Amino acid sequence: MTAAVGTFTLEADGERLACTVVEPAAPVRRGAALLMHGAGSSGKHRCLPLAEELAAAGCRSVVFDFAGHGESTGDLGQLSLARRARQARAVLARYAPDGPLLLAGFSMSGQTVADLLGDPDIGGRVQALALGAPAAYAREVRELPFAAPEFTATLRTPGSWRSSSAFETFAAFDGRAVLVLPETDEVIPAEVTDALDAALRTRAAYTRLTLPGADHQLGGWLSTHPEHRALVAAALLSEA
Repeated sequence: MTAAVGTFTLEADGERLACTVVEPAAPVRRGAALLMHGAGSSGKHRCLPLAEELAAAGCRSVVFDFAGHGESTGDLGQLSLARRARQARAVLARYAPDGPLLLAGFSMSGQTVADLLGDPDIGGRVQALALGAPAAYAREVRELPFAAPEFTATLRTPGSWRSSSAFETFAAFDGRAVLVLPETDEVIPAEVTDALDAALRTRAAYTRLTLPGADHQLGGWLSTHPEHRALVAAALLSEA
């Protein structure tokens, strides 16, 4: 049984970010988890069922809307990968300032997980991570607003993703890593997934899960498939 402490507003990065914290019914036994949604029309509501699953296992869990999404302020076109990382850091500083961390990111937030993992003030706390249909982005677009023509042009350049910091960051990670993939992904190229898979196999205690019948919108799909949601949570929390 879990208890949602509630939804709060956090002032960060010039925006008001809508956050929800889910507390275990019993005392916290597994640190804190930050779950991050993808781009487009996504929002924290898609991550909340998995957050509740983790809380039921004793892990304090936090979800939030990035600027321009859900109940947070901001213009989505003015958001950037760098701003997403700053906003996630601010949420961690407020709701999980110390102790062990679990990070979960869907789609675009796969890159955000890598950015947090590469932060010296955060990376050493991360014990486990889950990546749902993750993306990786060229280093040179990090600071660009999503509405900038250069951002789209770079994404459309074949192989631009190869310069992402995600690959070296994940290759250096030696905690638990879970790659969660849909049976069919119409958004992320297979070669990106293969490169992330190879990086995660380097040092991590690694699990790859492919969910039959799922598509790229994994957060939403998991919210309606409790048996698979439980499987993802168990893999993330495994100490084997």
